[in-house]
Amino acid sequence: MSQTDRTIRTVDDVLTLLDGLFSPGADRWTEGGAEWWDGFYADRDKPVPFFVAKPDENLVSYVEQGLLPAGGRVLDLGCGPGRNALHLASLGFDVTAVDLSPTAIAWAGERAAEAGAENIRFVCGDAFTAALDGPYDLVYDSGCFHHLPPHRRVSYLALLDRALAPGGHFALTAFAAGEGGMGSELPDADFYREGGLHGGLAYTDASLRTIFGGPTETGLTEIELRRMRDEPSDSPVFGEPFLWTALFRRRPRR
Repeated sequence: MSQTDRTIRTVDDVLTLLDGLFSPGADRWTEGGAEWWDGFYADRDKPVPFFVAKPDENLVSYVEQGLLPAGGRVLDLGCGPGRNALHLASLGFDVTAVDLSPTAIAWAGERAAEAGAENIRFVCGDAFTAALDGPYDLVYDSGCFHHLPPHRRVSYLALLDRALAPGGHFALTAFAAGEGGMGSELPDADFYREGGLHGGLAYTDASLRTIFGGPTETGLTEIELRRMRDEPSDSPVFGEPFLWTALFRRRPRR
């Protein structure tokens, strides 16, 4: 037996090995993921709920309630066509918006140009390795986290740790497990046995609290965790009840 593949020395080596257990594009994030998402965004007329040019209802609510400070620097993870990035830019935030898909970034750039938004920097690439000029006062994720394989939660928490400013906020929407939810509720280990994520992972509120609110170096404190409100098609905001919405705050530096 050849021993030439005995190259595991670091945590990154382990994560890369686990990435390879999924077929190209199957987890929509590792090798082939960008191509999958390019195909997904190619037809702008598809009846995809989040193709609409309006922001998440929870994000609008956070600002209106004063839960987020006015202005500041924002990192929008998995920005897609840029609907939340544009909303934050319109409120005076300085936004860095990142996505794997060149097609999504191009669409978001078009929307930004039409809106005359100059305070958005679009980055096409992997957020875990891209040159992001943090720290950020807000890290916002609308539907990126639930497309990551389980082992990449390690990378995600590390990204928050280095990108989120002390006292900053982290907010996300993610597939909700249970009645009316979307995404797969398989145990983590089964995704590796089957080599795919079945369209994304569904989470319970308890699991999100454990992942983000537990005793980690990131030091996140829960502010709000609830189902996204169901918004009608003529609403000025986006809302689908199959998603969780969550807002956390990082502890200020002592």
